[in-house]
Amino acid sequence: MATSVASDSAFDRAEEEARQRRIADYDRFADERDRWRARNRAYYQSIEQLARFVVPKNASVLEIGCGTGDLLAALQPADGVGIDLSPRMVELAQRKHPGLTFVVDDAETLAAPELKGRTFDYVVISDVVGMLNDVWAAFRALRQVCNPRTRVLVTYYNFVWEPVLKLGERLGKKMPVEQQNWLGMQDLKNLLELNHFDVIRHGTAQLVPVDVPLLAPFANRYLAQLPGLNHFALTQFFVAKLAGGGGPIPSREYSCSVIVPCKNERGNVDDIVARTPEMGKWTELIFVDGNSDDGTVDQIEKHLKAKTRKRMKLIPQGDGKGKGDAVRKGFAAATGDILFILDADLTVPPEDLPKFYAALAEGRGEFVNGSRLVYPMEGEAMRFLNSLGNKFFGLALSATLEQRLKDTLCGTKVLFRRDYERIARDRGFFGDFDPFGDFDLLFGAAKQNLKIVELPVRYRARTYGETKISRFRHGAILARMTLHAFRRFKTAY
Repeated sequence: MATSVASDSAFDRAEEEARQRRIADYDRFADERDRWRARNRAYYQSIEQLARFVVPKNASVLEIGCGTGDLLAALQPADGVGIDLSPRMVELAQRKHPGLTFVVDDAETLAAPELKGRTFDYVVISDVVGMLNDVWAAFRALRQVCNPRTRVLVTYYNFVWEPVLKLGERLGKKMPVEQQNWLGMQDLKNLLELNHFDVIRHGTAQLVPVDVPLLAPFANRYLAQLPGLNHFALTQFFVAKLAGGGGPIPSREYSCSVIVPCKNERGNVDDIVARTPEMGKWTELIFVDGNSDDGTVDQIEKHLKAKTRKRMKLIPQGDGKGKGDAVRKGFAAATGDILFILDADLTVPPEDLPKFYAALAEGRGEFVNGSRLVYPMEGEAMRFLNSLGNKFFGLALSATLEQRLKDTLCGTKVLFRRDYERIARDRGFFGDFDPFGDFDLLFGAAKQNLKIVELPVRYRARTYGETKISRFRHGAILARMTLHAFRRFKTAY
């Protein structure tokens, strides 16, 4: 996958500063780790029991996010390696378990020299995905340490327990950690599949994660496996392997067109031009301006005159109204094989676009929809009522279109130009009334039987300009469109 992007931007520096803060937090809690494990002994014993069931003794095992090494030691590996982002955690783990190897490394890169060229029989990732900045990147890096016979065990908290665990933190019953990525089982399965892993089996455990004589053993061994009750178990887990027997990921090279609808986004233009990556054979950047009056057009034209990028266009929206019209004008002017929508407010970083490219180029999907409802959001990136509305429309459209959609209104959507042309030709089936363009594309993709996949993105706070969304007026329009889609889909056969 050929991609490149400008480095050392303010965005990159902010990301690195956030990473260093995470390391400092983990280091600070390292000396307390064993005390918290002892306080929640029943929970950690259950995780060890599950891991020992999956991982046989005397295997070669890599644990990602090993903490102080107790889980890895419990597996009794012939060759055990643990990595952790926290130097202090690694120091304590090596002191406690001198017969194992512990290395400071980042789960999202796995770049430590000690791992270079090595694969393992088993890789264990226990209660780690919630603390990762980019789960997609971690699963991508995971491929480096796997061979066709490697089995990967991923465990994580069931998100229905979030309120209980947060309460436990406030009451001093659980180690305090930064805000988690609350991923459901479908989210984790999707992220594994996007990175070419097959899920072999999945399940749940620990309905009662505390030491209650008689009740806890009975509930955890029997009740936690019953249909219905299993949805309330604390631990969810996957066992996965490389898809297709491993080897290089199959991929084709495509040309790309990134469409940026904009209105009064002058302060974001320089970042869009600098940070939008070059992908595939080549990438063109197309701004569609909706009659800005803050100097946005002048800022874009400066880059055009300076030839900052090889392929860049500015298209006036003219008399057209709304983002949907701007997107269609941009798509009509595009010449790339793959069409991207990038919102000019940069709430979805351009640095995420190569992940969308990979999903299409590697055959994981035919329409890639961004999802902002997996990772924690920055500050006031999305107001509470907006978030509730997005979740409602996601559920409603998932049922209507019969494909899973968690976030229908994320502006970042990516598809092949050939498929968009089919959607455009058949637009009359639904009618040309979507001012946003999101539902128009989703309805059309479902009608054309395209495989829709969602890709989680970390939603950022706007740093320039004002939102163009009116919660109540636009919410009413979206409700009418949802009802219209139900009528057209569910009464057509």
